[in-house]
Amino acid sequence: MSQSLDRALTLLGSLGDGPVSLGQAAASIGVHKSTALRLLRTLEEHGFVHRLSDRRYRLGGRVLSLAQRALQGIDVRQVAAPYLAALHERFGCTVQLAVLEDDEVLYLDELTGRWSTGAGLPDRIGRRAPAAGTAIGRVLLAGLPQDGRAEEELPAELAAVRRRGWAAESSGHLETVTSVAAPVAGSDRRAVAACAVSAPADRVSPAELVRLVPELLCTAEAISLAYGGSPTPRWCENRCGARPVVRASRT
Repeated sequence: MSQSLDRALTLLGSLGDGPVSLGQAAASIGVHKSTALRLLRTLEEHGFVHRLSDRRYRLGGRVLSLAQRALQGIDVRQVAAPYLAALHERFGCTVQLAVLEDDEVLYLDELTGRWSTGAGLPDRIGRRAPAAGTAIGRVLLAGLPQDGRAEEELPAELAAVRRRGWAAESSGHLETVTSVAAPVAGSDRRAVAACAVSAPADRVSPAELVRLVPELLCTAEAISLAYGGSPTPRWCENRCGARPVVRASRT
């Protein structure tokens, strides 16, 4: 990779945390301000960077456009959308869809709950988080192929998640939020994505949220079936009527 391209990409990554001044931009890639200014101007010409009235720089609309197109290209998001919407409408909690990339969770979709205003729940679409620190991430990690290893050789927490088919989070890096998550299975029964239900802990207790697990499992398994996967049905036939023989096109 050329040095200029490497610097430009690093600079774009630093802008993901919010607007920066020219000096901050230069410091983020370890160059003189004049070099940073040339890179910023080039990125601005192509729409990747926008200069604000206070002379700071933020990500431009071209980045947002490309990100949206990339998310739309991941068809599990499109398949899951109506099921997530139905779950959101029934219970009013925040619902999310995510995939695993390396050791991070990438959030593909989110419908914020009725308590989001004033509760500080962020819009996570397009954001990343350490997988081990979230319920949705632990579900995805538990669904990774284990190269033939027995379940008892998994880390104890992930082995427990795999056995029960869902994960819970009542504290952690988002201490005001409780969350439960379940996997979306692909054709080989491995997790290709995961969906979660979250709510502020001062509005919905962990016990109340756990009572939604059957509905969450039903939603996750219905998405799996619509995606063309092969889940092990636990709730769908009794709750929403989804059956393995009903497959939707993934085109």
